[in-house]
Amino acid sequence: MRTLPKNTICLWYNGDAEEAARFYAKTFPDSSVGTVHYAPGDYPSGNQGDVITVEFTVMGIPCLGLNGGPAFKHCEAFSFQVSTVDQAETDRYWNAIVGNGGQESECGWCKDKWGISWQITPIALSEAVFGTDRAAAKRAFEAMMTMKKIDIAAIERAYRG
Repeated sequence: MRTLPKNTICLWYNGDAEEAARFYAKTFPDSSVGTVHYAPGDYPSGNQGDVITVEFTVMGIPCLGLNGGPAFKHCEAFSFQVSTVDQAETDRYWNAIVGNGGQESECGWCKDKWGISWQITPIALSEAVFGTDRAAAKRAFEAMMTMKKIDIAAIERAYRG
């Protein structure tokens, strides 16, 4: 018998959990698609033999994609926060999500095409905004508030004043 994680994030999809899981596995390190489960019988939003759940991992976090149908939608109350080390990594994740049918939001937030929210957060931003120099942190924070995708160089300029 295989061992399952004690705690797993369950994400609701409208029939495309496997597509989402494969996108995440392709996009993020330490991500993979595990077992795909098929419905043993008909259910309210699908039929016997349809993919009903997909086990996957996103950056080491165990997840379960549930093809539950159109009844529930994702919102910003849940998001994955991805810490990035430089602008190239920030750009890579942002562009992968937004460029694959997603949408930009504010302050480093974006949504993938399935409605999952992502915070693509450079470590430099966190260090600037939560640093001990409160005046510099305020300048960095105010700069962030004008951005969609975070521009690390602009944050660093604002921090320096």
